[in-house]
Amino acid sequence: MKNVAVIGAGTMGNGIAHTFAQSGFKVQLIDISEESLKKGIATISKNLDRMVAKENITEADKAETLGNITTFTSIKEGVEYASLVVEAATENIDLKLNIFKQLDEACPKDTILATNTSSISITQIGAVTSRPDMVIGMHFMNPVPIMKLVEIIRGYNTSDEVTSTIMELSKTLGKTPTEVNDYPGFVANRILMPMLNESIETLYNGVAGVEEIDTVMKLGMAHPMGPLQLADFIGLDVCLSILNVMYDGFKNPKYAPCPLLVNMVRAGKLGVKSGEGFYDYSESRKAETVAKQFLK
Repeated sequence: MKNVAVIGAGTMGNGIAHTFAQSGFKVQLIDISEESLKKGIATISKNLDRMVAKENITEADKAETLGNITTFTSIKEGVEYASLVVEAATENIDLKLNIFKQLDEACPKDTILATNTSSISITQIGAVTSRPDMVIGMHFMNPVPIMKLVEIIRGYNTSDEVTSTIMELSKTLGKTPTEVNDYPGFVANRILMPMLNESIETLYNGVAGVEEIDTVMKLGMAHPMGPLQLADFIGLDVCLSILNVMYDGFKNPKYAPCPLLVNMVRAGKLGVKSGEGFYDYSESRKAETVAKQFLK
């Protein structure tokens, strides 16, 4: 398994492509937007420069990693020789189901189809393909090149062989794979998102301000980043989407998104990526400061 296709050149997609390419895999990075592909490659290059500056890799390592990545705007062309596809598109069920229908038609019959979804049912995704036994979740953490965990999610029909293959593959990437079952939010977001949502509720109810809430959690609970700052980093639209999936899946009011989160997303205040969330990132320098603090 040396040819890996990655669908989506955004934050998660380019991080996944970076990680596979740095581990010696030939990566086909696919996105419908040529501009997104250019931005994705630029981000990978910038992150590699940071690693060179820290003397974690050499300039030759950087060149080899970038040389392992080829970009495509067509799914059919990009997955032609892929042994594994990792989908990392926007967390939208209709979009993902459509992508997996295309992948099922375009990929070789022995290609494993993985999704980086952070909450959507693997079983539901697999059901739109003719190979549900070969559909699995690979939930990487952000930033992908640094974070060690990969949640490996088995759908109801995912085979033991595919699960074992992906577990071992994750280890070759220097990751720690952890197998979980297919329920809304899996483990990471089932625990994380209610905490972030409760932090937003705390702000919404006027218990304390943004910086005060984050300070309590950083200094009192030893979190490297406050929950509101973390929500900004993840993307408030992503947080809302995950909470909606869990609320729909469990019908439990504890997963209902806070009205403040809903209104902020409606207003386009999505966090770092939009320039404003719970904090102001209108100056690019401020956004970079937050990212660097997290990456230390």
